[in-house]
Amino acid sequence: MNIQTLAIAPDLANFPITRRWPARHPDRIQLYSWPTPNGVKVSIALEEMGLSYEAHQVRLRPEDVKSPEFRSLNPNGKIPAIIDPNGPDGAPIGLFESGAILLYLAEKTGQLAGGSARDRQIVTQWLMFQMGGVGPMFGQLGYFHSFAGSEIGDPRPRQRYIDEAKRLLGVLDEALEGKEWIAGEYSIADIAIVPWLRALGTTYNALELVGMEDFPNVSAWRDRFLARPAVQRGLNTPPRD
Repeated sequence: MNIQTLAIAPDLANFPITRRWPARHPDRIQLYSWPTPNGVKVSIALEEMGLSYEAHQVRLRPEDVKSPEFRSLNPNGKIPAIIDPNGPDGAPIGLFESGAILLYLAEKTGQLAGGSARDRQIVTQWLMFQMGGVGPMFGQLGYFHSFAGSEIGDPRPRQRYIDEAKRLLGVLDEALEGKEWIAGEYSIADIAIVPWLRALGTTYNALELVGMEDFPNVSAWRDRFLARPAVQRGLNTPPRD
């Protein structure tokens, strides 16, 4: 093995996370993630934008996400996070929070954030809709329906998130009437939201629970999104082994 391949560029050596997850290609964006709905937002965006990157598996276990090395990059201990060795003004930058990373990558490349100032605001509003609504509400639905919360006898928390998921799906279905993509043109807003729609089926087994058949525009949107080759690649990055 070429030792030079494993060497960390001097700038990246300033990031403690690289001691645990060494960069084989320190000139590329370093992605620290796991293929959850939040995690694949960033890998899909990187694929769609054609950016060179290196993906590192950060499993959803305390030994990884709560480790000092990972928390040196994201003190909140959640995936995903990135280091861009060619950040603003040519200096490396580390970022966490999937929505912030999507905005950064869109600004860096000039892609998928709207072609005009007006369009950019529309894309951003739907990105915030995911960050403040779809992600938290669908995640809680999954917790109370499919994970540890399902053991709680009180039905009210579960029903609350079922009802809220249905309401949000209704908002999306109405907004998609006559459109292929949520903000008009394909954008980081689609990349943010649709992985959560996918998770309702693949992770939470909740499609019937939320009555997905009642939201045909949402279902068609999900299918269009999942058919994209870059999406398919990003959904499996980093691989689960």
